[in-house]
Amino acid sequence: MDVGSIFMKHQKYVLSYFFLALAIIGALFPMLANIEFMQLYGPNFNIELFIQLANNNSASRSISRDLLISSTSILVWIYFESKRINMKNIWIVYFGTFIISFAFAAPLFLFLRERRLIEINE
Repeated sequence: MDVGSIFMKHQKYVLSYFFLALAIIGALFPMLANIEFMQLYGPNFNIELFIQLANNNSASRSISRDLLISSTSILVWIYFESKRINMKNIWIVYFGTFIISFAFAAPLFLFLRERRLIEINE
């Protein structure tokens, strides 16, 4: 193995860990906001109230609609991309989207995808 290919392999690992770091941050920040929501509005996570507040004004509606459309398109791409490169256990990404956050699940998928591409190319 020459120096160039070792560097390229290392670079791909760096990218995968960058995505993993974003997944951790993408889990942490929304969870902190959800904890704050439950502290303000009661210990039960009232999804109806959450959606109502997420659509309370034009700024929040813009962000909510942006997230809805972008996450839908990315989830469809995740489905087909995971099939194309034969990724296993992709259900974890979908589970993470709805249980934790899309900000967690999308970078997690990118981490898993990078690792799969490294595996394929070895």
